[in-house]
Amino acid sequence: MKLKLSPVIRLAIAALGLALALPASAASGIAYVSNQKGNITAIDLNTFETVGEIDIGSGSPRGLGVTADGKLLVVAVRDKGDLAVVDLQTRKVIKRIPIGENPEFVRVRGNQAFVSFEPAAEAGPPPKPGSKEALELKNKRKKEKEDPARIAIIDLKTGKKTAEIIGGMETEGIEFSADGKKIIVTNEDDNSVTVHDIASGKLLKTIDTKPYGDRPRGIKVAPDGKSYVATIEHGNKLVVLDAGFNVVKAVPTGDTPYGVAFGRDGSRFYVALAKGKTLQVFDTASLTSIAEHPIGDRCWHFTFTPDDKHILLACGRSDEVVVLDAASGKIVKRIADKQMPWGIVTYPKSFGSLDTP
Repeated sequence: MKLKLSPVIRLAIAALGLALALPASAASGIAYVSNQKGNITAIDLNTFETVGEIDIGSGSPRGLGVTADGKLLVVAVRDKGDLAVVDLQTRKVIKRIPIGENPEFVRVRGNQAFVSFEPAAEAGPPPKPGSKEALELKNKRKKEKEDPARIAIIDLKTGKKTAEIIGGMETEGIEFSADGKKIIVTNEDDNSVTVHDIASGKLLKTIDTKPYGDRPRGIKVAPDGKSYVATIEHGNKLVVLDAGFNVVKAVPTGDTPYGVAFGRDGSRFYVALAKGKTLQVFDTASLTSIAEHPIGDRCWHFTFTPDDKHILLACGRSDEVVVLDAASGKIVKRIADKQMPWGIVTYPKSFGSLDTP
């Protein structure tokens, strides 16, 4: 006798079969880590174990992002001046797209990648603000009329650069406005945050961050789209901007704030303190620090897991990824097989300093 099943039951059985067919890691997700002295490593978010390496030819990979469908990983390869496009099914590079000198930060949106690159960047870490070396570098750039940083817009379908937006000197963080029409960037050497129209590339506004310190780094929009937070690395502060990109408050942080991200509901935001070796937690409404969680050394970027239960931090100087319990802030694991990790993102996509769902 042939058993008749209702459409609802058939759908449930199909879903169960699909779930059973997938490995545990597929259900929990994968984190991808860029290692400046190596390649890309993959971490199973079910076990928090390294489960593979993606060879992008080394070259100091930094910024990275995943497409919304999880099919492609794009990586800014600093020493090669290009964007490596990886097929995540085969974990092989399928395309290399020339960008320009020193590509660094990557944001993926739809079928486009936005990649900062710095024609005038010098090798090694930038000189200390106010130092003799910093002054000499500024004078050299002025004398030689060196080019400011740019944000390349890449069509991931065609694999071609379609436009460039001119930023400031040594552009760092990249964020999008709540309406999706503008791009906001932090300019490290210019001590500014600039707002640009994506369609035309036109500069719409420049926010001077010098009164709050040197080297603006990370920037994130709140989930409700009503405010932005930017970290000032050599000011031990963050600045809060309103929806019109006006500074409404400067807030003290711990030592050397870098990457920043909001939690899913927007009630808290998190700042990685590179030299402070902690993840600092702020209440969004009061803009007060409510917790500091010990992590590793020079943790530049971080991400939540897709279920929001854990936070993974790429800690460059301690060569590890540190895993925190998001609720308690306690370290649950140190994944100590990395090579100067810089960036980290997940699929399914999560809230983090380099990405949002």
